[in-house]
Amino acid sequence: MALEIVGSRVLAPYFGSSVFVWGSLIAVVLAALSLGAYAGGRLADRMPTGRPLAALLGMAGVMAFVMPWAAAAVNRAVFLMNPGPRGGPLLASVVLFAIPGVALGAVTPFVVRMLADRVDRVGGVAGTVSALSAAGSIVGTLGTAFYLIPAMGVRHILHLIGAVLMALAAMALWGTGKGAEPSGNTSRFDARRTRPGDG
Repeated sequence: MALEIVGSRVLAPYFGSSVFVWGSLIAVVLAALSLGAYAGGRLADRMPTGRPLAALLGMAGVMAFVMPWAAAAVNRAVFLMNPGPRGGPLLASVVLFAIPGVALGAVTPFVVRMLADRVDRVGGVAGTVSALSAAGSIVGTLGTAFYLIPAMGVRHILHLIGAVLMALAAMALWGTGKGAEPSGNTSRFDARRTRPGDG
C-alpha cells in the first residue's frame, strides 16, 4: 500500500491527481496482486523454499529502488503518445507498477505455504497472515500519506521501500542457507494427501 500511495505522486507530474489517475493505479495494483497471488500459490506448491520467495522480494525491491529514475522517462514517453486522460495514467501504471505488484502478490502464498506445517493448520495460518497483511496495509497507507511523504519526499520513500524489500529478500535467502527449508512441510502435506486414513 505504501507503494500505491507513493505511486499517485509518481504519476502526478504528467497526469495530475484526477479520479482517472487513482482509478488506474488502484485497478492495476489490484489486478497485479490478484495475478501474483494466483501464480504464487501454484509456484509455492511446486517450490516451497526461500529461494523463489527471495527472488520475488528482490525483484520488487530493485524495481521500487530504481523507480525514481525510471518513472520520469516512462511518464514522458506515455504522455507523448497522447493516449488520453484515461489511457495515459492507465498505461503508465501498468508499465511502472504491474511487475512489482505481481511479485508482491505472490509473497503471501509462499509465507502461508512455508508456515503451515500441517494440513489442519492451513486455515489458521492463512487467516493470521491475511490479518497481518491487512494491518500492515493500514499502517503503510496512513504512515506514508500522513508522515513519510511530507517528511521524506517520493524519491527517498521509494528508495526506502526498495531497501526494505531487498533486505527481506536477503533474510529469506539467508534462512534458506541456514537450512530453513520446509521439506518437513512437504512431506507432511504429501503424507496427509496420500494416506487419508492416517491420524
